[in-house]
Amino acid sequence: MSGLVLKLGPNERVLINGAVIENGNRRNRINILTPNANILRLRDAIHPQEANTPVRRVCYILQLILSGDTELSDARHQAMRGVEQLSHVLTDMDSRALLSEATDHIRDSNIYPALKALRCLLPREARLLSEPPA
Repeated sequence: MSGLVLKLGPNERVLINGAVIENGNRRNRINILTPNANILRLRDAIHPQEANTPVRRVCYILQLILSGDTELSDARHQAMRGVEQLSHVLTDMDSRALLSEATDHIRDSNIYPALKALRCLLPREARLLSEPPA
């Protein structure tokens, strides 16, 4: 059995192909067997007013695809352009690897793994934005 395995906490909500699903009172595992299913953990969702940094904006674009609010064909170019712009600023090897991974996933229409890779950059971005300019 392959696919995505979601481990949900009690009462956790997840969006799967446009449907909000809420877990019961116990921890559960859900195996998503359908390839290319659009899945978004609602606890990880970025609200529009929170898309206020470069990495968050690209994550938000990918999130709109997963939520069904925009089509992949409409948002792919915008997401790729955002990742390219990030690559001009985040030049360390770890960031480059995550950006390359996200680019490959976006190109292959694997939006959830692309979002997962970019979310790893959020703490790094927060540190960079909190430091005073030299």
